[in-house]
Amino acid sequence: MQYWLMKSEPDEFGIDDLKSAPKRTEHWDGVRNYQARNFMRDEMKKGDLAFLYHSNCDEPGIAGIMRVSREGYPDHTAFDPNDKHFDPKSDPENPRWIMVDVTFKRKLKRVITLKEMKTHAEETLAGFRLLQRGNRLSIMPVEKKYWDFILSLE
Repeated sequence: MQYWLMKSEPDEFGIDDLKSAPKRTEHWDGVRNYQARNFMRDEMKKGDLAFLYHSNCDEPGIAGIMRVSREGYPDHTAFDPNDKHFDPKSDPENPRWIMVDVTFKRKLKRVITLKEMKTHAEETLAGFRLLQRGNRLSIMPVEKKYWDFILSLE
């Protein structure tokens, strides 16, 4: 099993949205970064766990856990000219963008904030990608030791 962190703005799609989705499952669309796409396409597997990280909000942080319930497949939003994620260069015959399905597992007992995680950046979370300077990826792998430590902060 692998572990991931997936970022979303909570006013666009947050942990409560996933929890209230039909079957508590939703596709993770709109990723338009090649490295993040490659993680979904090449490395994410059904059953992997991911933190849902609320970004670009008053208090960014990890709000919940979701499970990858369907491995990478073409992101249909890239083909729809009326969708905000439309990419005119993406071709259904050779799709450029990929998405996965995620299923709600649970909300954390409290949001583990970016600010709190940064207090551990020099020791226990040294090397955690989210805290590395300039790392703006919306999807990133999380080593098990970081996953376990973050959960211990609940």
